[in-house]
Amino acid sequence: LVELKVSEAFYEMFQVVIQLGAIGAVIVLFFHKLNPFAPSKTQIQKQDTWPLWFKVIVAVLPSAVLGLLLDDWMDAHLYHYAVVAVTLVIYGVAFIFMEQNRKSTPKIADVYGIDYRTALLIGAFQCLSLVPGTSRSGATILGALILGVSRPAGAEFSFFLAIPTMLGASGLKLVKFMFSGVKATGTEIGVLLIGCVVSFLVSLLVIRKLMEFVRKRSFAPFGY
Repeated sequence: LVELKVSEAFYEMFQVVIQLGAIGAVIVLFFHKLNPFAPSKTQIQKQDTWPLWFKVIVAVLPSAVLGLLLDDWMDAHLYHYAVVAVTLVIYGVAFIFMEQNRKSTPKIADVYGIDYRTALLIGAFQCLSLVPGTSRSGATILGALILGVSRPAGAEFSFFLAIPTMLGASGLKLVKFMFSGVKATGTEIGVLLIGCVVSFLVSLLVIRKLMEFVRKRSFAPFGY
């Protein structure tokens, strides 16, 4: 166990803001697909990129509303090792069950094929991540699989959905920290910067390997 010598208010903010490094990795890895102005894209591909972003924004809305209303309540009442343990088991079993009963041909093969209704429903699954112990990406990918989205497309959309979600969550935590009256020390700022850099580098490797994995295999090993 790594014990950081930081204030409680800083550590609460640190646990969320450190994920900005991972979001940076998503932007770098998928920049071409997410960039509507990429010169190497055809006009049709550029036109398809804008609706993809609009669908991501639609998908963010449910968790944005519930997150503002319930985030503090969830942490205060459900942040307990028993809840975390139970949710980890539930989602592990859910992934195994889903993969064992999944149809061979998904209804939606690529991320551009996700319509607004499906995007909104995937966003509804993201609300489950407000419960401590629930992986945000796990909940959204599982939701995508249930809705008939292919594994690679579900994983990609989950990563895209993380960009506005984590930017918003990090911004909220930073604002709360600033208004808490606690001042960050130079050491704490250094810890946060190092954490974000390490998160970025590790995520570059892990996300690339995950996408290679799910193009050929199922999510069942993650369930186990």
